[in-house]
Amino acid sequence: MPDSGDVHAVKASQRADTQVRVYPVPPRKGATPDEIVTGFLEAMTSDDTNFDTARSYLTPAMSKKWKPAASTTVLAAAPDPGAPVAGGRDNPGMSYPLFGQQIATVDAKHAYQPITPAEYRRTIHLSQQSVKDNGKEWRIDSLPAGLLLGASDFERNYASVNKYYFASGRNVMVADPVYIRQRMDPITRMDPVTQAVSALLEGPTNWLKPVVESRFPTGTALNLKDGVRSLSFDDRNGLKVPLNDKASHVGRPQCLRMAAQILFTLKDVTAARVEQVELLRSDGTQLCVLTSGQAEEYAPDHVSGRPDNQYFVDSKNRLALLAGGAREVGEPQQVPGPFGDGRLQMSMVAVARDEHTAAAVLKDNSKLFTASIASNSELGTPLVTSRGATRDDRLSAPSWDGRGDLWVADRNPADPTLWRLGGGEGEPQEVKIVPGLDGARIEALRVSADGVRIALLLTKDGRTTLQIGRVERQGPLTEPEVSVTELRPAAPQMETVTAVSWAGPSRLVVVGKESGGVQQVRYIQTDGSNPPNAILPGLNQVKAVAASDDESRPLVAHSEEDGIVRLPAGANWQTLVEQGSSPVYPG
Repeated sequence: MPDSGDVHAVKASQRADTQVRVYPVPPRKGATPDEIVTGFLEAMTSDDTNFDTARSYLTPAMSKKWKPAASTTVLAAAPDPGAPVAGGRDNPGMSYPLFGQQIATVDAKHAYQPITPAEYRRTIHLSQQSVKDNGKEWRIDSLPAGLLLGASDFERNYASVNKYYFASGRNVMVADPVYIRQRMDPITRMDPVTQAVSALLEGPTNWLKPVVESRFPTGTALNLKDGVRSLSFDDRNGLKVPLNDKASHVGRPQCLRMAAQILFTLKDVTAARVEQVELLRSDGTQLCVLTSGQAEEYAPDHVSGRPDNQYFVDSKNRLALLAGGAREVGEPQQVPGPFGDGRLQMSMVAVARDEHTAAAVLKDNSKLFTASIASNSELGTPLVTSRGATRDDRLSAPSWDGRGDLWVADRNPADPTLWRLGGGEGEPQEVKIVPGLDGARIEALRVSADGVRIALLLTKDGRTTLQIGRVERQGPLTEPEVSVTELRPAAPQMETVTAVSWAGPSRLVVVGKESGGVQQVRYIQTDGSNPPNAILPGLNQVKAVAASDDESRPLVAHSEEDGIVRLPAGANWQTLVEQGSSPVYPG
């Protein structure tokens, strides 16, 4: 303990340690308006039951109106109360302006929505109220809606988890990231496991809802009785989930899919692996049981047991394969067929998720071809041709989705187009972007393994930004009309993004710069939030980056200084090949 020096007030938002807990203090007798405002802002950062201590700073009427679960406003730092303004005869009391820089909001469905950092200014108003045994005391009678937290308090109190739903018309899981309380929820008193299951039953977030389906009947909720507020595990790490009447009469196939949604959702919540989920009817009898192994058939990309193969374009413009596990990588091998024997001089590639077929863009970026990489075959005719004047105005790197469809963008300023080839063959179909790009140009794209989300690098006015779009399909399953809708920023804090890859169900790895910063490689959630340990070890002059859908596998990148490099877990970047470009995992 220091025994000399000045004493300084410390705001809760300066605490970055997620293990720190804030225990709120109620207002003292005769508290000044400054103390009321400061005490209330501190109390909002706690886990206090129903925010009872925070409510003690409010008037009775305001306490009834205040709904902290309705939304959360996230500021870059703790809200800063300005100088008080005394009210007049018609509005007695005291007003305090609150200043800050808003970076995001979290809605009632727990969805995180980032914004380009913007000035935040709201007002808290206080008046004097009669308080039992204390006479007249200052209390807050008007305040902004919901919770108001600085970024570090938000990260200390909340954790990102993925809820899982099925892609519309398919038995494939799609991740839907939301934020829940890291410890007990102050309002519901549910622990994180129960919060996650409850959020899953509430249905998908508004942005993802048009392209996914829940197998739970509408109105399904947890059936917790006798004051129990949390689900519990048995000694075999199985979870029993009691449901209300809405789910009591579903058939076994539907019940198994419901259980799969819970199993996938709990992967992000518990440190221990959940071995099985047992769903119960409202009367306590068993609906069905599903083990974790059985649930894997619904994974968007079946990566377990697959070789840890990485691909790149070698110094002779051929497609090469780096086979091996996470620790050992062998010598590069040329793939069979026209992409590996030099018949096609290529610049960029994408390997289908089954690793039987690949797509390659000609060295001058003018034409797109596909060919087998599992056996020797002939080089067919180009599937897409660009007539752009320069290499940079022609085709982007291609990308395969989990449905086996191939995507590529023509960057020709005279005729910019996003193309999709169903099954990676046949006539390309133009994909509409709704409501439009407003003059921006697609520089690069990556489609998710589930096929319902697409990451786009868009350039406008000399700045390249990362946007996530929703892939919607209308019409017959064999020849649907496909569009990308409702683009939203995924990295608003970054001034420019130069490369992107999917790195898991709801995570991206990006290369870019923040305003005034240097190039960095970092992880970003698809909802625009920052996961823990987001920033990765430094690497110079990165031109491309690739990640596997299996988050345990190492990142691979192309550095102009170091060649093809990879980043194993817990290590630094390691050079694999001194000369090469366009590193990719299947996808």
